[in-house]
Amino acid sequence: MDLAFDVLASAEKPLTYQEIWQTGEHDGIASKVHTKGKTPWTTLGAQLYVDVRDNHASRFIKVGKRPARFFLKARSDEITDDVVTKIEKAVETEPKKAGGYKERDLHPVVAYFTYANPAFNHGRPVITKTIFHEKSKGSGYQSWTHPDIVGFSIPLDDWSTDVIDFNELSDRNALTVFSFELKRSLTKSTYRESFFQAVSNSSWAHQGYLVAAEIADDDDLLAELDRLASSFGIGIIHLNLADLGESRVVYPARIRTELDWETINKLCEQNSDFKKFLQSVKIDVTARRIHRAEYDPVKPDIEEYVAKLLAGGGS
Repeated sequence: MDLAFDVLASAEKPLTYQEIWQTGEHDGIASKVHTKGKTPWTTLGAQLYVDVRDNHASRFIKVGKRPARFFLKARSDEITDDVVTKIEKAVETEPKKAGGYKERDLHPVVAYFTYANPAFNHGRPVITKTIFHEKSKGSGYQSWTHPDIVGFSIPLDDWSTDVIDFNELSDRNALTVFSFELKRSLTKSTYRESFFQAVSNSSWAHQGYLVAAEIADDDDLLAELDRLASSFGIGIIHLNLADLGESRVVYPARIRTELDWETINKLCEQNSDFKKFLQSVKIDVTARRIHRAEYDPVKPDIEEYVAKLLAGGGS
């Protein structure tokens, strides 16, 4: 957070977290963000969003959205209505909720969130793979059997090779497997079917999540989602397309120590994508190297991708 403070202390206007990072790099002070991650600007952004949202004593304020910009609270008197208007005009008016994009168009956003968001999975990247239901054997119930996306995480960059090898001989808990059921929206009329679909096709993994781009701002709905998440252990993630930095885990998944091997075997027999996922993870764990070409790509231009999605509806 010291990097952001130093950059904003001399900034002429509020900046996005990417602009703060770029300025810090230019000024030679980017090392103040202490992270070994491959996307340190995302770490900085997540820290700023959480600090402004949850810390009443935060030194920062958020100005505008799509994208949000940050400024020093001590300089808040410089943020006049005219400044805010210029910022909002620079990013255009609030985008309309797109009616054309499909759930599968959101898969790259999930891949980016699970890989780059430092608040998810304790900052360890989760690598995902889309499961195409149309490849499944049988008919009628694929969407209740197969998750939309599966993923895994293994601390290859955090643990030494000796530690990982020893883990294989003992409790074998270095590898974490995730399952994600994706929906465009959750409303009071759709949440139950969506949630129990996630229960049906995600409870086999160490962690299962229901992911939605829109969650209705309704106290009764949120209370019911809280109750269901607590009862069944399926977590809920909100992908905030209007402000990606605000995407977050609304309710965390319950961590299971054992995988459901019978269900995994069934998925493997019925779907070639899932079988290939298991084969790829096995190879990567054995080789101690991730072969990224086997999984969903992480778009470096994710905000541009989402902007096009919202503007045009569909990739």
